[in-house]
Amino acid sequence: MEGTPVSGNEKGDEQYRLIDLMPASGRMYCKIVSKPNQPQVIAAKVPLPWSESRPIAINFDRWQMLTQPQRDLLLLQKVSWLLSIDWFKPSLYQGLTAVGFAAIGWEFLRSDPAGIVVTTGLTFLAASQIWRKSRSLEQSQLADEEAIAIAQRRGYTSTEAARYLIEAIEAVALLEGRSITVEEQVRCQSLRAIGGRGD
Repeated sequence: MEGTPVSGNEKGDEQYRLIDLMPASGRMYCKIVSKPNQPQVIAAKVPLPWSESRPIAINFDRWQMLTQPQRDLLLLQKVSWLLSIDWFKPSLYQGLTAVGFAAIGWEFLRSDPAGIVVTTGLTFLAASQIWRKSRSLEQSQLADEEAIAIAQRRGYTSTEAARYLIEAIEAVALLEGRSITVEEQVRCQSLRAIGGRGD
């Protein structure tokens, strides 16, 4: 399902609007990138630990087929998800990863091949746990809740924000020519509960 091609001016105006919509931390780290050929309406990858920028790729031809409130909540959800990924936030796996990298450096200095293999394996295991958690349903739901909280500071009520995010999730699946996933269904159920609580 394709939309009418978006002109350069329209795309630029929308990018500026979205940047202004973001919280200050989002403007600092998240970068909106136009990807007209990507099948997803909006996409972002788990950032690498050393990455300063956290790109959000948008297919603006499809993006314009959503209502503005739907676009707002989608963008805020993606920004919230990206900002929630902190490789260096103190926790068990972050600590193991940091210790692992230090140990790898030490083993290289000692020129101990066996030690290098063991510490590299343990570091990879800890880092993969962080990566897996960032892609979990729980992390997505936390990002949904944070997006609603930010939207309330932008003039939406929590009920409106939850409803628009549900609509956006369903509309994106339609635009991408796919069925809504099980994870998205669970998220929508949680969002309906948030909307039902009122403001």
